[in-house]
Amino acid sequence: MKNSAIDDVLAQLRAAAVLAAGKAPSTAPSEAAGGVDFGAVLKSALDQVNGAQQEARRLAREFELGDPNTNLQDVMVSLQKANISFQTMVQVRNRLVAAYQDIMNMQV
Repeated sequence: MKNSAIDDVLAQLRAAAVLAAGKAPSTAPSEAAGGVDFGAVLKSALDQVNGAQQEARRLAREFELGDPNTNLQDVMVSLQKANISFQTMVQVRNRLVAAYQDIMNMQV
């Protein structure tokens, strides 16, 4: 997985966190005016995290089977990238759940 893909995932997760906080994203004011589909952004981020994990598993499997084109450094870097993206997604989920609980506990 390329660094740009990880950067894209992190940017999308940051945008999702900003949207969850109720703020308009500062990087895309035109999208905020038109309405960003939060579900689509979140699904895209989840798909990218899933892709990173699948790529890491594939590289690990190839290394275990003795593929000469796969080295340990690439496997370890890929596994760490997948782990970081997963941990970031878990934190976003935790913040979303906390925000939902705060909203549900509000008195009307």
